[in-house]
Amino acid sequence: KAFIDSFSVALRHELQDKGVSVTVLMPGATETEFFERAGMTDTKVGQSPKADPADVAKAGFKAMMDGDEHVVPGLGNKLTVAMSGVLPKGFQAEQHRRMAEPEDD
Repeated sequence: KAFIDSFSVALRHELQDKGVSVTVLMPGATETEFFERAGMTDTKVGQSPKADPADVAKAGFKAMMDGDEHVVPGLGNKLTVAMSGVLPKGFQAEQHRRMAEPEDD
């Protein structure tokens, strides 16, 4: 994810004189087949509430058309992104690892 963000910054600057915008969509967990196909339905993130894909797509499309650099749909996702700027990277990595672990019965 960090690579995508860094790459988008570079790409945005390379294309700025060409009339091309680059928008990064940061949707968080979205209600798709991803968690089932990845075998993650028994994980904390797999069982947590997820964003509606239509809402995510609408937010991404609007941001792209508006020329926004980033879009983070959903209040919970916005809070997560905001906290990522202040929490230690090791703590964040541990939280992500725990979210991908199977739920305890």
